[in-house]
Amino acid sequence: MPIEASFLDITLLGKEYRVACPPDQRSALLNAASYVDGKMRDIAEKTRSNIAERIAVMAALNIAHEHLGLDQGFVAEHQKIESEIGLDTEALRRRISFMETELDAVLKSE
Repeated sequence: MPIEASFLDITLLGKEYRVACPPDQRSALLNAASYVDGKMRDIAEKTRSNIAERIAVMAALNIAHEHLGLDQGFVAEHQKIESEIGLDTEALRRRISFMETELDAVLKSE
């Protein structure tokens, strides 16, 4: 049975777009469109630009920067926690590798 295409109309900076969207993702896509529209409107207001392509590119860069910043923040927070609790990940990896080797040896001897 072929997957039926489902479409959703969204509005970005006053212009309507029809995009393909699975029914179970409608809410998430509407939220994303609202977020992007807000970013675009902020940029248009701050730059006093009415060039949609420029506004869209700037919004995309801002959103990518936010996203990548969150990823880097997660890594930094993870490293901070490891440091605070004294977790030595390399020692942990070596111990797991040693345990796997021992398990393999036991299983082969049976």
